[in-house]
Amino acid sequence: MSAEPRINDRIRVPEVRLVGPSGEQVGIVPLAKALELAQEYDLDLVEVAATARPPVCKLMDYGKFKYESAMKAREARKNQAHTVIKEMKLRPKIDPHDYDTKKGHVVRFLKQGDKVKITIMFRGREQSRPELGFRLLQRLASDVEDLGFIESNPKQDGRNMIMVLGPHKKKTEAMAEAREAQAARKAERQGTTDAPSEGDTAAAPAEAVEAPAETPSEA
Repeated sequence: MSAEPRINDRIRVPEVRLVGPSGEQVGIVPLAKALELAQEYDLDLVEVAATARPPVCKLMDYGKFKYESAMKAREARKNQAHTVIKEMKLRPKIDPHDYDTKKGHVVRFLKQGDKVKITIMFRGREQSRPELGFRLLQRLASDVEDLGFIESNPKQDGRNMIMVLGPHKKKTEAMAEAREAQAARKAERQGTTDAPSEGDTAAAPAEAVEAPAETPSEA
C-alpha cells in the first residue's frame, strides 16, 4: 500500500471534514463541494486523517508540501547525531610523554561528543599488578573530568582492564559548537582579507601631497 495520502479525485468518500488553507475549520461538507473549493483556491484536496469518521481533508499545495517535507527530513538526517565509541589503548607503565599524547586524543574525542573505551593491556608479570592499571585509569578519568565521566567502571577482561568514558556534552551540542567555531574562523579570515594593508594606508597621504595646489589668479 502507498504511504502517500489520497488527494483530489482519488478520495472516495461521500463527505469529508474540511480544513481550510490557513488551518481554519470549514466543517463537514460533501466531497464534491470540497473538490470545488480546491479548484476555486487553485489548491489540492489532501486526505490528512483517513481513519477519522468522516475523513479529515485539507486544502493545500501538495507539491509544495511534499518538497518542504523532503527538505525537513533531509535536514534532520544531516543533523542526526550518531554516538561513536572510540578506543584508546595504554600500557600500565606508560611513559609521561606517551600518556600526554594519549590523553590529548581522549580529550579530542570527548569534545566531539564521542564515548571513549580505555583499554589497559597487561603483559607477562604485569598481570599480577592490576592495581597499576586501575590507578592509571583513575588518573586519566580525573584529568578529563571536566569533559567526561566514568560511564563504565574499570573491570578486568582477561589480560586487559577496560573503562568507558562518556562525554558531558551530547553529540548534537558538540556538532553545533564545531559549526559555530568554523563559522567564526571563516568570518575572522574574511575580516583579515578585507582589512587594508599597511602599504595601502601609507600610499594615500603620498598621493595627496603629489596633487598640485591651485594658485590664485592675479586680479
